[in-house]
Amino acid sequence: MILVTGSEGLIGRAVIERLSARGLEVRHFDIKRHPSEDICNPESLAKALAGVTGVLHLAAVTRVVWAQNDPELCRRTNVGSIRSLVRLCLAQKARPWLISASSREVYGQADAFPVHEDSEKRPMNVYARSKAEGERIVERARENGLVANICRFANVYGSAKDHSDRVVPAFAHAAAFGGVIRVEGPGNAFDFTFVDDVADGLERLIMATSEGRCLPPIHFVSGSSASLGDLADLARKHAQAPVSVQVSEPRSFDVSSFVGDPGRALALLGWQSSTSLVAGFQKLLERQLMAKASSG
Repeated sequence: MILVTGSEGLIGRAVIERLSARGLEVRHFDIKRHPSEDICNPESLAKALAGVTGVLHLAAVTRVVWAQNDPELCRRTNVGSIRSLVRLCLAQKARPWLISASSREVYGQADAFPVHEDSEKRPMNVYARSKAEGERIVERARENGLVANICRFANVYGSAKDHSDRVVPAFAHAAAFGGVIRVEGPGNAFDFTFVDDVADGLERLIMATSEGRCLPPIHFVSGSSASLGDLADLARKHAQAPVSVQVSEPRSFDVSSFVGDPGRALALLGWQSSTSLVAGFQKLLERQLMAKASSG
């Protein structure tokens, strides 16, 4: 039995589909399902942990701007929940293993690319600092005997049910149905990774962790980058309805560029991203059109 916190999110849904296809039993846990499934509630979390063999911890305040707007909620959700989760796991007679999801934001603005997992962490916003602190909690839990691993994501996309204001879904939505593509910093460039690829990587990491392997932090990244201006051009090229582009300055608390080194994931898990940004964007566009058609 694997507990997946944040089970109804972008990555949670994708990885649960893969785990279920493998025949593994999954316990969902997400405040979107019911208010009682609040990752900040230790009592609810303790009940959810009963009888599980492992935990994939995805629940978090996941947006940089949300964290900036409500630092206390971010800290309670991204730091307090991991502290409670680790304490509860360590207290179990049969300790479940733990995989904790982190972010490329922990590196801040890197000086050189691609960024390796052992690169210096220089978090530059509220969200990034919460993720870096969460990693330190997991590392200490490993020192206390918990089988635990950390993975880091970078601009995962690919679901029609994703937050509509995230950059790739927003661009794809405009391309599918028309509207304004808002580009905050056209020269900003990031490592965009398709969600199906990330789910494949997580499945491999889950299998390794369930075997008792404690690994160094692992990137699930494509290893290449594209600018927001390039992404806007891609959206215009594949637009199914009229679109316009509105350019503005980037936000002061955002990292301006990132591309990650995927070599460790390949070496340790045999994983690499297989979906190009062009192919992934087209798939997302199709999924959005299908979702719209099915909703009437």
